[in-house]
Amino acid sequence: MPTDPHSPEMSAVLLSFDVDGTLEDGDPPGPLSIHIVRRAVALGYVVGSASDRTLRDQTNLWEQRGIEPHFVSHKHTLDGIAARFPAARRVHVGDTNVDDYYARLAGFEFVFAVAASEDPDWVDSLAPSAETAL
Repeated sequence: MPTDPHSPEMSAVLLSFDVDGTLEDGDPPGPLSIHIVRRAVALGYVVGSASDRTLRDQTNLWEQRGIEPHFVSHKHTLDGIAARFPAARRVHVGDTNVDDYYARLAGFEFVFAVAASEDPDWVDSLAPSAETAL
């Protein structure tokens, strides 16, 4: 996994994905394509997973797809992820009310995977605009 960013600037977006019911590789498969994850990485977001799966299972999933996440975690420890990766915006994507609960408890915005899958520009729209930054 990439190391924590040590630059004085914080990341614009910290994006966390649940796996099962959220990503296409989940069990059950979710509505979000792995291409969404690749797009987030290309945009420079801090990207990883927070799931009920074991950390090893999550790591294996990313390795099989050739993606190096910044983190793998359990959803109930999202607060620790937020502390490790300061960001202007923290978003967790999942498919259940439990995902929603733990995301909000840790100060993340929450997006249901189905809603995200219906907007092809969703990942791009997460970055704060230049006007917002002023």
